[in-house]
Amino acid sequence: MARLVLVSNRVPIPKSRGAAAGGLAVALRDTLSPGTVWFGWSGRVMADAAKTPALVDARGVQYATIDLTAEDHRHFYSGFANSVLWPLLHFRLELLNFRREDYRGYLAVNEAFAEALAGILAPDDLVWIHDYHLIPLGKFLRKAGMRNRLGFFLHVPFVPASVLEALPVARDLLSDLCRYDVIGFQTKEHVHDFRDSAERILDARTSSGSVTTEGRVTRVFANPIGIDPPPFEKIARRAGASPEAKRLVDSLGGRALAIGVDRLDYSKGLPNRFEGIARLFGRYPEHLRKVSILQIAARSREEVDDYRQLRTELDRLAGNINGRFSDVDWTPLRYSTRAVGRATLAGYYRNARLAIVTPLRDGMNLVAKEFIAAQDERDPGVLILSRFAGAAEELKEALLVNPYDPDEIADAMHLGLLMPAEERRARHRILRSKVFRTTASAFFKHFLAALCMPEIATHGTRVDRVAL
Repeated sequence: MARLVLVSNRVPIPKSRGAAAGGLAVALRDTLSPGTVWFGWSGRVMADAAKTPALVDARGVQYATIDLTAEDHRHFYSGFANSVLWPLLHFRLELLNFRREDYRGYLAVNEAFAEALAGILAPDDLVWIHDYHLIPLGKFLRKAGMRNRLGFFLHVPFVPASVLEALPVARDLLSDLCRYDVIGFQTKEHVHDFRDSAERILDARTSSGSVTTEGRVTRVFANPIGIDPPPFEKIARRAGASPEAKRLVDSLGGRALAIGVDRLDYSKGLPNRFEGIARLFGRYPEHLRKVSILQIAARSREEVDDYRQLRTELDRLAGNINGRFSDVDWTPLRYSTRAVGRATLAGYYRNARLAIVTPLRDGMNLVAKEFIAAQDERDPGVLILSRFAGAAEELKEALLVNPYDPDEIADAMHLGLLMPAEERRARHRILRSKVFRTTASAFFKHFLAALCMPEIATHGTRVDRVAL
């Protein structure tokens, strides 16, 4: 039986209380099964990082991790990954801070990952690498002599060639991507932009489903990630009446709840959203004292200056909104930067009349899908969604907005708060069917089918024989 090896920057080992549970971790965890290996960084920064991976077995899954030194972390993670690739791939060129030493550190960590991973790979393992931190990993695995099938999935957006060309090493990274057998993207638009970039920058030959460079053919396709809806719906039904949810509902005093849940990141459009909230109450005073907005923005990457500055700006904007509109027994905007557990959030979603999901750019955005899955079909809430989130390609029945326009956000909130129950149910019925179709399991199986397909004739590898 072929073994699946997942690779990501961070591996949240189940025994680790401090393990992060971002969108990628949640999506991958929903698809793990006995026999799978998950390899990546432990999350520890050590003075002397061992090159041999530490192994932990939990419920039949093997977690293999290596540590990083402080210098590795500075150049690879804080430097190139999050001060160059993250702003670039979210169309924020003004925030790009390219330094050659960071790029060298990025390559060095990817090479160290390859050396450690090569030591535990079997010849017939299928290797599935995730996200922008590890773009060159496939190249280094090939240099180490690995002939395994290699797949790569980009969870964040891809950009047009005109944006990508601002990166001094764009050609190198595009060439690295073309070392994979299969590349998956969240949307058709991202696939189009990748193919166009490969044509313009690498002079590659492309078709609707492949890119050919130097005689190598890489299959490319759109494969939107999802959640596991039935269990999440069940959690939401139960959590909707939990003590945490009841405490929130009781504090509303009969008012409607609108909710936003994001990492504290400049890609999420939070300043624009806060301005939209201010304009809702300024332009539509009938909603004063009728709705309370809960914005949860868990802190992240606080070692990066841009994130610290964003937090300061949001503190100021939240204070201005509450200073202008609050009353002695009503606060229009409740703003928290503390992380909240997934089950508790499910209960909050269940009780919310609006979800405000307005990133400036997002690869997918699973909050939008979780909100839909959590709703009571008899009396569902309304999803307000940025047209620049990957989820908008599927969830067209949401209220789609331009996140750069606070007035459009305010208008959508006004419309959502007044939307008749019949229209809410009609929109929700279609959205729910899409969320329950484009699931984490479907994402997983579609990618594995693509990764296995060329090998069926020569190696006998079938999707139903992979450790799923």
